Amino acid sequence: MSEGRTLVISPNWIGDAVMAQPLLQLLKRQHPARPIDVLAPPSVAPAWRAMIEVDSVLETPFRHGALQLRERWRYAKVLRARGYVDAYVLPNTIKYALIPWLAGIARRVGYKGEMRYGLLNVVHHDDTPKRAMVPFYAALAGAPGAALHAGVPCPALRVAPEQIHQVRERHGMGGAGRLVVFAPGAEFGAAKRWPARHFAALAQSVREQDSSARIALLGSPKDREACAEITALTGTDGIHNVAGATSLAEAIALIAGAAAVVANDSGLLHIASALNRPVIALYGPTDPDHAPPFSDVARSISLRLACAPCRQRECPLGHHDCMEKLEPGIVWQELRQM
Repeated sequence: MSEGRTLVISPNWIGDAVMAQPLLQLLKRQHPARPIDVLAPPSVAPAWRAMIEVDSVLETPFRHGALQLRERWRYAKVLRARGYVDAYVLPNTIKYALIPWLAGIARRVGYKGEMRYGLLNVVHHDDTPKRAMVPFYAALAGAPGAALHAGVPCPALRVAPEQIHQVRERHGMGGAGRLVVFAPGAEFGAAKRWPARHFAALAQSVREQDSSARIALLGSPKDREACAEITALTGTDGIHNVAGATSLAEAIALIAGAAAVVANDSGLLHIASALNRPVIALYGPTDPDHAPPFSDVARSISLRLACAPCRQRECPLGHHDCMEKLEPGIVWQELRQM
Protein backbone atom coordinates (compact mmCIF):
# COMPACT_ATOMS: atom_id res chain seq x y z
CA MET A 1 0.00 0.00 0.00
CA SER A 2 1.38 3.43 -0.95
CA GLU A 3 2.28 5.78 1.91
CA GLY A 4 1.63 8.84 -0.26
CA ARG A 5 4.06 11.48 -1.47
CA THR A 6 5.95 14.45 -0.03
CA LEU A 7 5.86 17.90 -1.64
CA VAL A 8 8.71 20.38 -1.18
CA ILE A 9 8.07 23.96 -2.30
CA SER A 10 11.35 25.43 -3.51
CA PRO A 11 12.95 28.76 -2.67
CA ASN A 12 13.23 31.19 -5.60
CA TRP A 13 17.04 31.33 -5.63
CA ILE A 14 19.40 28.67 -7.01
CA GLY A 15 21.81 28.86 -4.09
CA ASP A 16 19.01 28.47 -1.54
CA ALA A 17 17.62 25.47 -3.45
CA VAL A 18 21.02 23.77 -3.33
CA MET A 19 21.39 24.50 0.38
CA ALA A 20 17.95 22.98 1.00
CA GLN A 21 19.03 19.63 -0.47
CA PRO A 22 20.13 18.11 2.88
CA LEU A 23 16.52 18.46 4.04
CA LEU A 24 15.59 15.97 1.31
CA GLN A 25 18.35 13.60 2.43
CA LEU A 26 16.93 13.66 5.96
CA LEU A 27 13.35 13.16 4.75
CA LYS A 28 14.47 10.13 2.72
CA ARG A 29 16.06 8.63 5.81
CA GLN A 30 12.75 8.99 7.64
CA HIS A 31 10.58 7.56 4.82
CA PRO A 32 12.77 5.76 2.25
CA ALA A 33 9.82 4.56 0.16
CA ARG A 34 7.98 7.90 0.03
CA PRO A 35 8.54 9.77 -3.28
CA ILE A 36 9.54 13.44 -2.99
CA ASP A 37 8.27 15.95 -5.54
CA VAL A 38 9.52 19.53 -5.74
CA LEU A 39 7.48 22.52 -6.90
CA ALA A 40 10.01 25.05 -8.24
CA PRO A 41 10.28 28.10 -10.49
CA PRO A 42 11.49 27.17 -14.00
CA SER A 43 14.74 29.06 -13.40
CA VAL A 44 15.59 26.86 -10.40
CA ALA A 45 14.13 23.51 -11.56
CA PRO A 46 17.36 22.15 -13.17
CA ALA A 47 19.16 22.25 -9.82
CA TRP A 48 16.48 20.01 -8.27
CA ARG A 49 16.67 17.61 -11.23
CA ALA A 50 20.33 16.97 -10.30
CA MET A 51 19.28 15.62 -6.87
CA ILE A 52 18.83 11.86 -6.64
CA GLU A 53 16.22 12.18 -3.85
CA VAL A 54 13.75 13.98 -6.16
CA ASP A 55 11.14 11.89 -7.95
CA SER A 56 9.46 14.67 -10.00
CA VAL A 57 10.05 18.39 -10.47
CA LEU A 58 6.88 20.40 -11.05
CA GLU A 59 7.45 23.87 -12.48
CA THR A 60 5.43 26.72 -10.98
CA PRO A 61 3.11 28.42 -13.47
CA PHE A 62 2.84 31.64 -11.43
CA ARG A 63 4.21 35.10 -12.22
CA HIS A 64 6.87 36.36 -9.84
CA GLY A 65 5.48 38.56 -7.07
CA ALA A 66 1.80 38.14 -7.96
CA LEU A 67 -0.70 36.50 -5.58
CA GLN A 68 -2.83 35.03 -8.42
CA LEU A 69 -5.27 33.44 -5.97
CA ARG A 70 -7.50 31.92 -8.68
CA GLU A 71 -4.49 30.34 -10.44
CA ARG A 72 -3.18 28.95 -7.14
CA TRP A 73 -6.57 27.43 -6.35
CA ARG A 74 -6.65 25.73 -9.77
CA TYR A 75 -3.13 24.43 -9.37
CA ALA A 76 -3.92 23.16 -5.88
CA LYS A 77 -6.58 20.89 -7.45
CA VAL A 78 -3.87 19.35 -9.63
CA LEU A 79 -1.68 18.76 -6.58
CA ARG A 80 -4.58 17.27 -4.60
CA ALA A 81 -4.81 14.45 -7.16
CA ARG A 82 -1.16 13.46 -6.59
CA GLY A 83 -1.80 12.19 -3.06
CA TYR A 84 0.54 14.23 -0.88
CA VAL A 85 0.59 13.44 2.83
CA ASP A 86 2.94 16.27 3.79
CA ALA A 87 4.40 19.47 2.38
CA TYR A 88 7.50 21.50 3.28
CA VAL A 89 7.16 25.18 2.40
CA LEU A 90 10.64 26.70 2.12
CA PRO A 91 9.82 30.29 1.01
CA ASN A 92 8.61 32.53 3.85
CA THR A 93 5.69 34.16 2.02
CA ILE A 94 1.96 33.61 2.51
CA LYS A 95 1.36 32.94 -1.19
CA TYR A 96 3.45 29.75 -1.16
CA ALA A 97 1.88 28.53 2.09
CA LEU A 98 -1.52 28.90 0.43
CA ILE A 99 -0.80 26.17 -2.11
CA PRO A 100 -0.62 23.08 0.17
CA TRP A 101 -3.46 24.45 2.31
CA LEU A 102 -5.69 24.83 -0.75
CA ALA A 103 -4.58 21.35 -1.89
CA GLY A 104 -5.79 19.84 1.39
CA ILE A 105 -2.38 18.39 2.31
CA ALA A 106 -2.76 17.23 5.91
CA ARG A 107 0.69 18.08 7.29
CA ARG A 108 2.14 21.46 6.26
CA VAL A 109 5.61 22.32 7.58
CA GLY A 110 7.58 25.57 7.41
CA TYR A 111 8.86 28.62 9.24
CA LYS A 112 6.38 31.14 10.63
CA GLY A 113 7.43 33.66 7.98
CA GLU A 114 4.60 36.08 7.20
CA MET A 115 2.46 35.00 10.19
CA ARG A 116 1.33 31.79 8.45
CA TYR A 117 -0.41 30.12 11.38
CA GLY A 118 -3.26 27.97 10.07
CA LEU A 119 -1.86 27.76 6.58
CA LEU A 120 0.99 25.81 8.19
CA ASN A 121 0.25 23.42 11.04
CA VAL A 122 3.84 22.43 11.95
CA VAL A 123 5.38 25.85 12.53
CA HIS A 124 9.10 26.38 13.14
CA HIS A 125 10.60 29.60 14.50
CA ASP A 126 13.92 31.02 13.39
CA ASP A 127 15.24 31.82 16.86
CA THR A 128 18.93 31.36 16.03
CA PRO A 129 20.45 34.62 14.78
CA LYS A 130 22.61 34.34 11.64
CA ARG A 131 22.06 30.58 11.34
CA ALA A 132 23.79 29.12 8.26
CA MET A 133 21.36 28.23 5.49
CA VAL A 134 22.00 24.46 5.31
CA PRO A 135 20.99 23.75 8.95
CA PHE A 136 18.22 26.37 8.66
CA TYR A 137 16.42 24.27 6.02
CA ALA A 138 17.48 20.90 7.44
CA ALA A 139 15.84 21.72 10.78
CA LEU A 140 12.43 21.38 9.10
CA ALA A 141 12.95 17.59 9.02
CA GLY A 142 12.57 17.47 12.81
CA ALA A 143 10.05 18.74 15.32
CA PRO A 144 10.00 22.51 15.94
CA GLY A 145 12.80 23.41 18.34
CA ALA A 146 14.39 19.94 18.24
CA ALA A 147 18.12 19.47 17.66
CA LEU A 148 19.30 17.46 14.66
CA HIS A 149 20.93 14.60 16.57
CA ALA A 150 22.30 12.83 13.49
CA GLY A 151 23.97 15.98 12.20
CA VAL A 152 23.37 17.74 8.91
CA PRO A 153 24.66 16.18 5.68
CA CYS A 154 26.26 18.28 2.95
CA PRO A 155 24.28 19.19 -0.18
CA ALA A 156 24.96 16.81 -3.05
CA LEU A 157 24.18 17.02 -6.78
CA ARG A 158 24.83 14.35 -9.41
CA VAL A 159 25.64 14.65 -13.13
CA ALA A 160 26.29 11.66 -15.41
CA PRO A 161 29.81 11.59 -16.99
CA GLU A 162 28.35 11.31 -20.50
CA GLN A 163 26.35 14.49 -19.92
CA ILE A 164 29.52 16.34 -18.90
CA HIS A 165 31.26 15.13 -22.07
CA GLN A 166 28.35 16.12 -24.33
CA VAL A 167 28.08 19.64 -22.90
CA ARG A 168 31.82 20.26 -23.12
CA GLU A 169 31.79 19.17 -26.76
CA ARG A 170 28.71 21.29 -27.53
CA HIS A 171 30.40 24.44 -26.22
CA GLY A 172 33.82 23.86 -27.75
CA MET A 173 35.57 22.69 -24.57
CA GLY A 174 36.10 19.05 -25.48
CA GLY A 175 39.42 17.24 -25.73
CA ALA A 176 42.37 17.29 -23.38
CA GLY A 177 43.15 20.02 -20.90
CA ARG A 178 41.73 20.70 -17.48
CA LEU A 179 38.72 22.99 -17.20
CA VAL A 180 38.71 25.84 -14.69
CA VAL A 181 35.38 27.61 -14.17
CA PHE A 182 35.04 31.27 -13.21
CA ALA A 183 31.63 32.58 -12.09
CA PRO A 184 32.06 36.40 -12.19
CA GLY A 185 28.38 37.26 -11.73
CA ALA A 186 26.09 37.70 -8.74
CA GLU A 187 22.33 38.20 -8.92
CA PHE A 188 22.28 40.12 -5.63
CA GLY A 189 24.10 43.15 -7.02
CA ALA A 190 27.35 44.66 -8.26
CA ALA A 191 28.85 44.87 -4.76
CA LYS A 192 29.30 41.08 -4.70
CA ARG A 193 31.39 41.06 -7.88
CA TRP A 194 35.15 40.67 -7.86
CA PRO A 195 36.53 43.13 -10.47
CA ALA A 196 36.92 41.91 -14.05
CA ARG A 197 40.60 42.90 -14.10
CA HIS A 198 41.22 40.63 -11.08
CA PHE A 199 39.55 37.69 -12.83
CA ALA A 200 41.62 38.49 -15.95
CA ALA A 201 44.86 38.48 -13.95
CA LEU A 202 43.90 35.17 -12.35
CA ALA A 203 43.15 33.70 -15.79
CA GLN A 204 46.59 34.81 -16.93
CA SER A 205 48.21 33.02 -13.98
CA VAL A 206 46.29 29.82 -14.75
CA ARG A 207 47.30 29.89 -18.42
CA GLU A 208 50.95 30.64 -17.61
CA GLN A 209 51.16 27.58 -15.39
CA ASP A 210 49.13 25.30 -17.69
CA SER A 211 48.84 26.42 -21.30
CA SER A 212 46.46 23.56 -22.09
CA ALA A 213 43.94 24.66 -19.45
CA ARG A 214 40.57 25.99 -20.59
CA ILE A 215 38.75 28.64 -18.61
CA ALA A 216 34.95 28.81 -18.80
CA LEU A 217 33.21 32.04 -17.80
CA LEU A 218 29.74 31.04 -16.61
CA GLY A 219 26.68 33.06 -15.68
CA SER A 220 23.28 34.31 -16.75
CA PRO A 221 22.63 36.73 -19.65
CA LYS A 222 23.00 39.53 -17.07
CA ASP A 223 26.63 38.47 -16.57
CA ARG A 224 27.69 38.58 -20.23
CA GLU A 225 28.97 42.14 -19.94
CA ALA A 226 31.12 41.36 -16.90
CA CYS A 227 32.50 38.27 -18.65
CA ALA A 228 33.13 40.25 -21.85
CA GLU A 229 35.27 42.66 -19.79
CA ILE A 230 37.43 39.73 -18.75
CA THR A 231 37.94 38.44 -22.31
CA ALA A 232 38.70 41.99 -23.48
CA LEU A 233 41.64 41.96 -21.06
CA THR A 234 42.77 38.36 -21.62
CA GLY A 235 41.96 37.65 -25.24
CA THR A 236 40.02 34.53 -26.17
CA ASP A 237 42.83 31.97 -26.36
CA GLY A 238 41.67 29.20 -24.05
CA ILE A 239 38.97 31.47 -22.56
CA HIS A 240 35.33 30.54 -23.25
CA ASN A 241 32.74 33.19 -22.40
CA VAL A 242 29.52 31.18 -22.31
CA ALA A 243 27.62 33.42 -19.87
CA GLY A 244 24.04 33.49 -21.09
CA ALA A 245 24.83 30.88 -23.74
CA THR A 246 24.21 27.82 -21.56
CA SER A 247 21.10 26.57 -19.84
CA LEU A 248 21.38 26.09 -16.09
CA ALA A 249 21.50 22.31 -16.68
CA GLU A 250 24.47 22.80 -19.03
CA ALA A 251 26.21 25.10 -16.56
CA ILE A 252 25.79 22.44 -13.88
CA ALA A 253 27.36 19.85 -16.22
CA LEU A 254 30.34 22.12 -16.99
CA ILE A 255 30.91 22.76 -13.30
CA ALA A 256 30.68 19.01 -12.61
CA GLY A 257 33.64 18.45 -14.93
CA ALA A 258 35.76 21.33 -13.61
CA ALA A 259 39.17 20.91 -12.01
CA ALA A 260 38.43 23.97 -9.87
CA VAL A 261 35.84 26.75 -9.57
CA VAL A 262 36.37 30.39 -8.56
CA ALA A 263 33.13 32.19 -7.79
CA ASN A 264 31.57 35.18 -6.12
CA ASP A 265 28.93 34.47 -3.48
CA SER A 266 26.32 33.19 -5.95
CA GLY A 267 24.13 30.26 -6.93
CA LEU A 268 26.90 28.78 -9.10
CA LEU A 269 29.20 28.76 -6.07
CA HIS A 270 26.77 26.54 -4.19
CA ILE A 271 26.26 24.29 -7.21
CA ALA A 272 30.04 23.78 -7.39
CA SER A 273 30.09 22.95 -3.70
CA ALA A 274 27.26 20.44 -4.01
CA LEU A 275 29.11 18.77 -6.91
CA ASN A 276 32.12 18.54 -4.56
CA ARG A 277 34.43 20.43 -6.88
CA PRO A 278 37.49 22.23 -5.50
CA VAL A 279 36.12 25.74 -4.98
CA ILE A 280 37.31 29.20 -4.01
CA ALA A 281 34.54 31.49 -2.75
CA LEU A 282 35.07 35.25 -2.86
CA TYR A 283 33.22 37.32 -0.25
CA GLY A 284 32.98 41.09 0.01
CA PRO A 285 29.69 42.61 1.25
CA THR A 286 28.24 39.27 2.41
CA ASP A 287 29.07 37.10 5.40
CA PRO A 288 31.39 34.16 4.57
CA ASP A 289 30.02 32.28 7.59
CA HIS A 290 26.38 32.50 6.48
CA ALA A 291 26.54 30.35 3.35
CA PRO A 292 30.09 28.93 3.08
CA PRO A 293 31.22 26.37 0.48
CA PHE A 294 31.21 22.77 1.71
CA SER A 295 33.30 20.85 -0.83
CA ASP A 296 36.01 18.54 0.49
CA VAL A 297 38.47 21.08 -0.97
CA ALA A 298 37.15 24.59 -0.39
CA ARG A 299 38.47 27.99 0.60
CA SER A 300 36.48 31.08 1.59
CA ILE A 301 38.39 34.30 1.02
CA SER A 302 37.30 37.55 2.65
CA LEU A 303 39.33 40.56 3.76
CA ARG A 304 36.87 40.92 6.66
CA LEU A 305 37.15 44.70 6.62
CA ALA A 306 35.61 46.75 9.41
CA CYS A 307 32.83 47.88 7.04
CA ALA A 308 31.94 44.31 6.03
CA PRO A 309 29.62 42.55 5.78
CA CYS A 310 27.40 45.49 4.85
CA ARG A 311 24.99 43.26 2.84
CA GLN A 312 24.30 46.11 0.41
CA ARG A 313 23.81 45.75 -3.35
CA GLU A 314 26.10 48.73 -3.98
CA CYS A 315 29.01 49.86 -1.79
CA PRO A 316 27.53 52.50 0.57
CA LEU A 317 31.00 54.06 1.01
CA GLY A 318 31.71 54.22 -2.71
CA HIS A 319 35.12 52.51 -2.63
CA HIS A 320 34.23 48.78 -2.87
CA ASP A 321 37.47 48.02 -0.98
CA CYS A 322 36.21 44.60 0.16
CA MET A 323 36.55 43.36 -3.44
CA GLU A 324 38.95 45.87 -5.01
CA LYS A 325 41.67 45.17 -2.42
CA LEU A 326 41.23 41.38 -2.64
CA GLU A 327 44.25 41.02 -4.92
CA PRO A 328 44.47 38.30 -7.62
CA GLY A 329 47.71 37.05 -6.06
CA ILE A 330 45.85 36.10 -2.88
CA VAL A 331 43.40 33.99 -4.87
CA TRP A 332 46.08 32.49 -7.13
CA GLN A 333 48.04 31.31 -4.09
CA GLU A 334 45.03 29.19 -3.09
CA LEU A 335 44.01 28.13 -6.60
CA ARG A 336 47.54 27.02 -7.51
CA GLN A 337 47.45 24.49 -4.65
CA MET A 338 44.18 23.10 -5.95
